[in-house]
Amino acid sequence: MIAAVDIGGTKIATGLVDGDGRVLTRAQVPTNAEAGYSKAIEAIRQMLRNAELTTGQKITGIGIGSTGPIYPLTGEIGDVNFFPNWRGENPVKDLEKIFAVQVAIENDADAAALGEAGWGAGRDKSRLIYVTVGTGIGVGLIFDGKVYRGVDYSHPEIGHHQIDPSGPICYCGFTGCWESLATGPAMEGWMAAYAPDNYPHGKNLTAKQICELARAGDEQAKCCVAREARYLGAGLANLITLYVPDVIVLGGSVMNSADLFLETVRKIIATSCHFVPWERTELAMASLGENANLIGAARVWYHRFAPDGGIHAN
Repeated sequence: MIAAVDIGGTKIATGLVDGDGRVLTRAQVPTNAEAGYSKAIEAIRQMLRNAELTTGQKITGIGIGSTGPIYPLTGEIGDVNFFPNWRGENPVKDLEKIFAVQVAIENDADAAALGEAGWGAGRDKSRLIYVTVGTGIGVGLIFDGKVYRGVDYSHPEIGHHQIDPSGPICYCGFTGCWESLATGPAMEGWMAAYAPDNYPHGKNLTAKQICELARAGDEQAKCCVAREARYLGAGLANLITLYVPDVIVLGGSVMNSADLFLETVRKIIATSCHFVPWERTELAMASLGENANLIGAARVWYHRFAPDGGIHAN
């Protein structure tokens, strides 16, 4: 019975996940970073103890997926924008002391990738790339059942590779990176900047509303969706050229409207990846649903402590 902890910028979710990937309990609280790290750990402790009482099951391990940067082998939190005062804190060591079990942590994109590789759309695939497109772009790489890590065991920030050098400046300091061009906020920003003053739907639209308008035939929204599809396709084509994976699994809130983007994405891939067998890379939708964050966090524990990483890849 693995406890799963998902630490995000706005909320912390926890649950118990059984050996078949079923989420038996779920609870969440606001992250409330300003209240301090110790308050967050206490909230996690309370939620997990309540889960044990509710199910009558004892926790045998804890997996954590967290917005990064984090240091997976030491368990420390890095310089995270959402909770900068938590830098150097160590939820792995703290939860090990509280629950007397093994605890592992990974970047949340890597955790989601592990979830899809173990129990989802990428099961039995040797080379999987998970891409989540929402407020930002997160990418996790699973090769031969293992998370790919960079130097110092770092998580590659693929959402910040450059797509258009003439594009906008990103908070990362680069110009025209993928995240600044192909996310929900990028769609919202483009619409606010380029919709005519007399646009009947206003300019302060969410990405979801833009997609709904495009589906209803609104020309301005369709232009915005076409731009999103073009930049999304360019980034995915780069991933295929660089890694030629068996599957790219697409998740995140923007991908709830994937039907608006995928035809253009596939055309861009077909015309941009001639030097690799691009047609062998499957584009699949994330399959773990609303509990994907907790399932991925549970897979973090299996990846670290199960003898075969918990993933059976061909």
